[in-house]
Amino acid sequence: MCGIFGILAKNASVDPDLLERATQSLAHRGADDCGSVTIRDKIPQSVEIGLGHRRLAILDLSPLGHQPMQDPESGNWIVYNGEIYNFREIREELEREGARFQGHSDTEVLLRAYGRWGEGCLARLRGMFALAIWDAQRHQLFLARDPMGIKPLYYFSSDRHFLFASEIRTLLGTGLVPRRIDRAGLINYLAFGSACDPVTLVEGISALPPGHSLVWENGTPSQKMYWDLGAGKEQAGNSDVAPNNAKRRHIEDELHSALAQSIQMHMVSDVPVGIFLSGGIDSSTVTGILSRDGARLNTFSIVFREADYSEAEYSRLVAKTFHTEHHELLVSQRDALVAIPPALEAMDQPTVDGLNTYFVSRQTRAAGIKVVLSGLGGDELFAGYSTFRTVPRMERFLQAWHRVPKAIRHSFTNAFESFVSDTDQSRKLTALASSNGHLLHPYFLSRMLFTPQREAALLPSIDSRDLDRSRAPIRECIRRATNLDPINRVSYLESRWYMLNTLLRDTDVMSMAHGLEVRVPLIDHLLAEKLIALPGAWKIDRQIPKPMLVGALRGALPERVIHRPKRGFTLPFEHWLKDELHDEVETTLGRVARGPLAQILNAGAVESVWNDFQDGRTSWSRPWSLYVLERWCELHSITA
Repeated sequence: MCGIFGILAKNASVDPDLLERATQSLAHRGADDCGSVTIRDKIPQSVEIGLGHRRLAILDLSPLGHQPMQDPESGNWIVYNGEIYNFREIREELEREGARFQGHSDTEVLLRAYGRWGEGCLARLRGMFALAIWDAQRHQLFLARDPMGIKPLYYFSSDRHFLFASEIRTLLGTGLVPRRIDRAGLINYLAFGSACDPVTLVEGISALPPGHSLVWENGTPSQKMYWDLGAGKEQAGNSDVAPNNAKRRHIEDELHSALAQSIQMHMVSDVPVGIFLSGGIDSSTVTGILSRDGARLNTFSIVFREADYSEAEYSRLVAKTFHTEHHELLVSQRDALVAIPPALEAMDQPTVDGLNTYFVSRQTRAAGIKVVLSGLGGDELFAGYSTFRTVPRMERFLQAWHRVPKAIRHSFTNAFESFVSDTDQSRKLTALASSNGHLLHPYFLSRMLFTPQREAALLPSIDSRDLDRSRAPIRECIRRATNLDPINRVSYLESRWYMLNTLLRDTDVMSMAHGLEVRVPLIDHLLAEKLIALPGAWKIDRQIPKPMLVGALRGALPERVIHRPKRGFTLPFEHWLKDELHDEVETTLGRVARGPLAQILNAGAVESVWNDFQDGRTSWSRPWSLYVLERWCELHSITA
């Protein structure tokens, strides 16, 4: 796991100080090694290319894994962030075709694979990656991001330069990118608590979408998609009828094999690998499957001294069941509170949900661990969220509701709005009833932070073009999910929206802030393809959460773990914002009127959100999102 940076200067030279500064800005992502190279190319126009790399050594710890790396046969150069878990199989195939290798890294295999198959090599990779290859023969830069979007890759293009990096902060640090807020990104942040790929919070900076490649040639970048979840795959019927016992067992056997293969592949490493163990179904699945090989596993859990926030009961039970070497990282709420300022500084983009990951990663890295496996993604692919039940019901409601005469709908909505209390839930129900076809899809309402009415109050002068740009990724997600059944449509949207833009982004930035690599075997893209092809109705059971996943484990999980109340790693923000963080948040929100976004963010509406929280009419996440936004803009000098 690493950090990468690159710059192409057209008819100009790459500033060596800029290249060094940008590379060093990624030092937290890889403390083991660093390198940079400048390449000159004069065909068909004069171009100078600078590539920088920071290394967290996981595979081939020797100097032979150093980057930037050059292929001596083709002259191609690579900088790469990630892990290719099937690199040994690809290496064997290349060796059968005559390739010779100097070291044992996946980087060298990836470089040779590109030299042999070009962009076709992407179809052979299983892993997480963001890569950049200067193709010396084609005189072009080739970028690619992994299918599920686990690793980030951002770029900026101007008349004279093309830049790319693992983090937005690195691009800003070059001085070549204007520090202006992207208003479309701001709209999506207020709606969902994070910017939504490919739009970012910084004007001019784009995220390369998952499963996409980009080629820069003759001064022009062009993108194309090489993989999408469920694309071109036939679902195994859309039947609401559950499979018979024999068919279910066969499906569960196939899923067990696919899970075991993915989890085992994610263990490839030349350093010890730990497991994040919360005691939930997903992390317990990873632990349970690996335990069957008899290896002594190291599991890690965060344990609060305060029982109300501790999951120790369940993680200890799982550790005991699978005989792991279990490590509890005991902390207090005060410890977590102290972590907030450095977590804000570590944010590459503002997020309403990243502090948990920052805290867990810091504690795990301090315990001497460099690589961990996580159960992230199990809810999205195995239908673990409440949205898998509520969103299909909302779809059916809208279909029936829009058949009601418009005048009746209008009268009912007005009456409903007059009688219900002013809460987050009632505001969403009102938005649903009054949408009149303008709501793009009820899933996005279920994940919404501020409703359109609240958002309009916060951003009163937003341009319709920015609104259209903010909605473009939503429309694209809906278009790609249209042919899926209702449950699988939610799975696609959860994977390509909340998981991509919040969970995976937070996991990458907050773990790499401490030089910790987090691997996510439950979202291997081939496993995801198998799951999206199954009828969605088979993934829902009134008695058992995530029945396909639980069934694939064949009774290995303790019943208390399966039926425990659903709960993530939570911190007591509701309490903190009324106590320890009250003055800090109130003072910061009070600066909005004269802050970096004063021209576009309505200070009165911000104050109203804060007052609503104090009076119990809205949850902590709303004022917290505005606090994080203001602090992030101040820290990075981002203005309107």
